[in-house]
Amino acid sequence: MSSNIEKIQELITFREQAKLGGGQKRIDSQHKRGKFTARERINMLLDEGSFEEFDMFVTHRCHNFGIEKESYFGDGVVTGYGTIDGRLVYIYAQDFTVFGGSLSETLAAKICKVMDMSMKNGAPIIGLNDSGGARIQEGVNALAGYAEIFQRNILASGVVPQISAIFGPCAGGAVYSPALTDFIMMRKDTSYMFLTGPKVVKTVTGENVTQEQLGGASIHATKSGVAHFVVDDEEEGIALLRKLIGYMPQNNLEDAPLAICTDSISRIEDSLNEIIPDNPNKPYDMFDVISSIVDNGDFLESQKGFAPNIITCFARFNGQSVGIVANQPKYLAGVLDCNASRKAARFVRFCDAFNIPLVTLVDVPGFLPGTTQEYGGVIVHGAKLLFAYGEATVPKVTIVLRKAYGGAYCVMSSKHLRGDLNYAWPTAEIAVMGASGATEVLAGKEVNAVEDPAARAKLVAEKEADYSKQFANPYNAAKYGYIDDVIEPRNTRFRVIRALQSLATKRLVNPAKKHSNIPL
Repeated sequence: MSSNIEKIQELITFREQAKLGGGQKRIDSQHKRGKFTARERINMLLDEGSFEEFDMFVTHRCHNFGIEKESYFGDGVVTGYGTIDGRLVYIYAQDFTVFGGSLSETLAAKICKVMDMSMKNGAPIIGLNDSGGARIQEGVNALAGYAEIFQRNILASGVVPQISAIFGPCAGGAVYSPALTDFIMMRKDTSYMFLTGPKVVKTVTGENVTQEQLGGASIHATKSGVAHFVVDDEEEGIALLRKLIGYMPQNNLEDAPLAICTDSISRIEDSLNEIIPDNPNKPYDMFDVISSIVDNGDFLESQKGFAPNIITCFARFNGQSVGIVANQPKYLAGVLDCNASRKAARFVRFCDAFNIPLVTLVDVPGFLPGTTQEYGGVIVHGAKLLFAYGEATVPKVTIVLRKAYGGAYCVMSSKHLRGDLNYAWPTAEIAVMGASGATEVLAGKEVNAVEDPAARAKLVAEKEADYSKQFANPYNAAKYGYIDDVIEPRNTRFRVIRALQSLATKRLVNPAKKHSNIPL
């Protein structure tokens, strides 16, 4: 009996040892940097008492460069499963207190195991990154470990939601796993992502650049678009992760959970009847429209600082999770460009992969012209958004609020890309181009032949008014059935909810194929 007690005591001792990671001194150092430890992060993220850990007693197997003299239980990553609001999730959190969270063969195997279980059991996988990169002593085994993780990211894509939170360094090959996941969150000041660090950049290109300038959270949130969310501290980040996961289903075969709706389905929003300015060139804030029609005005925006001319966000209508894509007239008149197109395309494909209906709010004057855009491949980037909408089989509800011109009309979830229910406000202008441009094309010679400036201006105004009456309105499109109904703006919430209810049983399957070849 005493032998059994000794063995149990040994287990308890080992567990306590494992929970200390690299030791109290390194835990204190982590705290001094304003960072939590891997276990603290997991305990904050998951429901209290729900975490079940795997592979607590794993240690590395390397014998190079004297590293065999130093070994820790867990080997730099904490893995397991638990619940968020009662829903199963799998999780791994890199432990910076053990070899700087560097990736070894055994650390990679632990992550791969939890990812495999995530796939097998159809539940989201969340990775909390805080790692110095590959463990150099392990050589190619560390690189092989990265590639094994990448392969699982690829196979899990579109099967279970994958979310990455960067709470510390993430450099070199380590960046590709988050890049393959659905959403990346970064923390200001303490997190960064780059393929090659400042020293290598200096050596190769001669550039002097700091870690923050090269790959800080603000850079990836505004310039590269790599980061979908940026937070000020880890507490905010953990709360955001819990909120984000609430909009998603467990896997691609399920629907997102229904929330209790305390907002009236038939709520009238009179302010929407006045929100479109009389001057067609004057901006307004699309966020005012979104907050007016969604449940309790609550939504979660993705890539807020990147390509602000288009909005991508999660929200709910009558408790049902939806993805909203909306042009933002407040920035660049809501025009589509390279960045806006790929931002929206990625979001549309995520929603379609995970059975989240799409609501599209359209006010788009076209694609941004110029050599910068053409040289940047706006044709291909625009085609990504076109492809994403055309490929999507989830319920698609589209509302044209004001401008929908040219190819941009087609791209923004038009009826011709299998939009299910396409509505327009009375202020909608659906045409090949605006009245001014159309008049130049259609009546340029006639107008230029008039020498008197006043008479010429009067003729232009008449021609533009005639064009607007014929084409720049919703009724011409409605005449052909391209718009299912012209609706009163204040009733938008009710009409969207009714549309989504009618589409709850939608069944649409794309042709059988190995996979599509989206223009990348």
